[in-house]
Amino acid sequence: MHKRFKIYHRRFIRAKNRHVKAARKASRHPFAIPIFAFSGLLVLTVIGLLLFLPSKASQQPGPLLVIINHDHVQQVVPSIEPTVGKLLSKLNIRLNQGDVVEPSLSTRINQDDFRINIYRAVPVEIVDNGQNSFTFSAAATPRAIAAQAGIKVNPADYVSTVPSTNFLKQGSIGEQVIIDPATPINFNLYGTPVVVETHAKTVGELLKEENIKLASNDQIYPSLDTPIEANMQISLVRHGVKITSTTQAIPMPVDTVYDNSLAYGTSAIQQQGSPGEEVITYQLNLSNGTVVSQTPIQTVVTVPAVTQIVLEGTNLSGIKGDMALAGIPPSDYTYADYIISHESGWCPTKWQGEYGYCPPSYAQIHDPYGGYGYGLCQSTPAIKMSTFGVDWATNPITQLKWCNWYANYGSSNFHGWAQAYLFWKHNRFW
Repeated sequence: MHKRFKIYHRRFIRAKNRHVKAARKASRHPFAIPIFAFSGLLVLTVIGLLLFLPSKASQQPGPLLVIINHDHVQQVVPSIEPTVGKLLSKLNIRLNQGDVVEPSLSTRINQDDFRINIYRAVPVEIVDNGQNSFTFSAAATPRAIAAQAGIKVNPADYVSTVPSTNFLKQGSIGEQVIIDPATPINFNLYGTPVVVETHAKTVGELLKEENIKLASNDQIYPSLDTPIEANMQISLVRHGVKITSTTQAIPMPVDTVYDNSLAYGTSAIQQQGSPGEEVITYQLNLSNGTVVSQTPIQTVVTVPAVTQIVLEGTNLSGIKGDMALAGIPPSDYTYADYIISHESGWCPTKWQGEYGYCPPSYAQIHDPYGGYGYGLCQSTPAIKMSTFGVDWATNPITQLKWCNWYANYGSSNFHGWAQAYLFWKHNRFW
């Protein structure tokens, strides 16, 4: 053992001497000291970042107040859940068949006093071409009720509601949805075959419904008093002229309903719409056998457009409601909301460079006279907002008053919120 120890000891001494010589040789290199210094500074920098940067947890968004109306109660809860659906699941608020949630489950919760309305379904009887069925629904329009029940309703079908009058007989305490389906017919329109759905009882009524006026050289087959039957063939012919037809889309109408029960900036689709389709027939005008012009003679709607009904939230409770108190007119809310959302995320205590969270209170981490933006509109320097109040650092109304002044008078690049919005969209700052 003693002999083996001596062998190991000699090997250790030789290895130590080699490392010492290598270190001395490296230290004589002209770049050795800068490299060692840079390495030391790099290590210290990494340690400083780990110690002083905000932790991931501190950068998480703070809770937002959410107001939920359901089951005849109003529930106010703080939440960090990202969407309506996630929050309702967290609160164990069950949705039953036919219940309606406004705004939709996928809508992001992105502001204080965010509002969620849950409408509970009631029994509804659907009468579809004489066939009765029952469902549960809280939808607001008869088309939406039918769609929610999985019943296909064509654009030309008439859909209406009537109150239930006899619960024992009808089995419904809500409404009756009456679907009066249109009759499909095959219409040859000056040589162009199209399918038209109609509620007319005769061929003559069909022409009136489609606003078709017969010219002296037009002929209609069968006769005007012929009763309409499903899938019957009707032909409209014009003799002695050349005819052409084209099909074009009818844009989907959108009806916007402003709803004060929803938070400003949120929306919900109350009835799903769809575009329509029409066939336009032209008479070709010839000169020496060449088409020189064309004259429209008939327009037939083959698929009616269905209006989409959209609810737009107008409730300005919470910090966004301060826009009115700061003197920003309602016509500018959308522009101001866009700019402030992108500048600070509606955080009145945020300094430029603070991302992912809203500080709970004012902290003077930068000189308010310096070159860092601060507050709702990221005033640079921050102290400029003091002209509208000594509480500029914490009062969102004071900050919004400065924002309104800046949008209208404070920059040569724009004069008003609408122009400020366009400038921000183009330059990503204002």
